Amino acid sequence: MESTKYGQYILTERGGSTSIPGTGVKPVILEGLEDWGGIQHRMKWKFVSEPGVVMDNRHSHEFDEFLIFLSCNPANELDFIAEIELLLGKEQEPHIIVSPTIVCIPQGLMHGPLTFKSVGKPVLFSHIYLATDYRQIPAV
Repeated sequence: MESTKYGQYILTERGGSTSIPGTGVKPVILEGLEDWGGIQHRMKWKFVSEPGVVMDNRHSHEFDEFLIFLSCNPANELDFIAEIELLLGKEQEPHIIVSPTIVCIPQGLMHGPLTFKSVGKPVLFSHIYLATDYRQIPAV
């Protein structure tokens, strides 16, 4: 949509979607462009329709990140039927997500794995990170 003055700020149809075998995860390839609008960030969206491990390794980042879990029902944002486990910190403190949630992951905070234990209705999972390149620092 770059043929107009502000079309550079609109992003659509960036590739489509494919399933990750055995995970119930259907990533939508709609990802912010590098240095888009002069803002250092990236974002990815995934539709999760069945249990599976979305992030299997513990890691941290040199940037801040947000994990977002939403209902896929536009008529009722609270129609969230899933149980998701996220482990945080070096201690692997478990957190169970059972409603629409945003998780702030500050730079350096160890996190993962992220497991969709049960999915009664599809969940929209997104992560937004304040960097142009997604790099993980593995847990030691």
